[in-house]
Amino acid sequence: MSGPTIRDIAREANVGTATVERVLNDRGGVRTELAERVIKAAKKLKYGDRRLTPHRGIIRIEVLLVQPEAEVFYADLNATFQRISASLDPTILVHRTFVREDDITGVAQHIAKPPLRRAGLIVLAPDHPEITESIRQVRISGVEVVQMLTGSAGEDVPYIGIDNYAAGRTAAYYMSRMLRGSRGTLLAICHSGAYRAHRERIRGFSDYLTQRMNADHSFYRVIFGHDDNLSSAERLTEALRDDDSVIGLYSVGAGRERIGSALKAHPAKVFWIGHALTESTAKCLRSGLMDICIDGAPETQARRSLDTVLHRLGLIDVDVSSAPVQFLTITAQNL
Repeated sequence: MSGPTIRDIAREANVGTATVERVLNDRGGVRTELAERVIKAAKKLKYGDRRLTPHRGIIRIEVLLVQPEAEVFYADLNATFQRISASLDPTILVHRTFVREDDITGVAQHIAKPPLRRAGLIVLAPDHPEITESIRQVRISGVEVVQMLTGSAGEDVPYIGIDNYAAGRTAAYYMSRMLRGSRGTLLAICHSGAYRAHRERIRGFSDYLTQRMNADHSFYRVIFGHDDNLSSAERLTEALRDDDSVIGLYSVGAGRERIGSALKAHPAKVFWIGHALTESTAKCLRSGLMDICIDGAPETQARRSLDTVLHRLGLIDVDVSSAPVQFLTITAQNL
């Protein structure tokens, strides 16, 4: 059987054969939107990829991340996306944009009105009505969108990440088991409630402890450190000073370095479970300050996010799992 023809591509892309011929032969003079449609149609029909190589980056996928200075996790995730994008088809450009976490309106405006056209968008940003509405509007316009860390925009916008509620329950399971026989109070520290993922982790942690009704352990309070090293350390130091019976800490966000410093200065050992395996987390595990790290497998999350967008764009025909990404339990023994 013969392969697809220019006429087949034109029919699939809903453009004229002359437009297809200009795109495939790199003659120029074709709007980006039309060229993108032609490239997508040619790929869908498996029309000789060799002829498409002049059109580097014609299909853009934007990854929206908070600034890497705010948290090492985001810098690591940025590097992961950069590494994965280097292995993709040259017609696909993965563009990473950094935004200020505290500029909600600016983030929402960038989502709604980007400086460059994109076919796909991966968003890792705070859970806020302005941002959620911008994501919904962009999705309605035809852009394929995926959310990471939070899934607030509805069923038509896939969430890629771990089951955060299960992660919180897992943290409570380990903590209550490891502290069996020890009486005292438990603390949790998170960003501010701005991320659905953090809220779900705290809820899972609290629900497990409440359902088990362990008289030896009481869930004392949640501290908001805004993922800032100094603020997290100050809030934690105050809480430890207010209650000298604290025996367990669950940190669901960042600020690990100063949290470690605060725990090191505390006279009694506090059983500490944290999230995200970074260089600072590994250091805390090796020193014995942190006991368990729940890692969300960011490489898997990044890969699946890109694959989901590419699949929804019709650029790959392999099914992509919609199940939660499996998180890992890391200790000093399996670093």
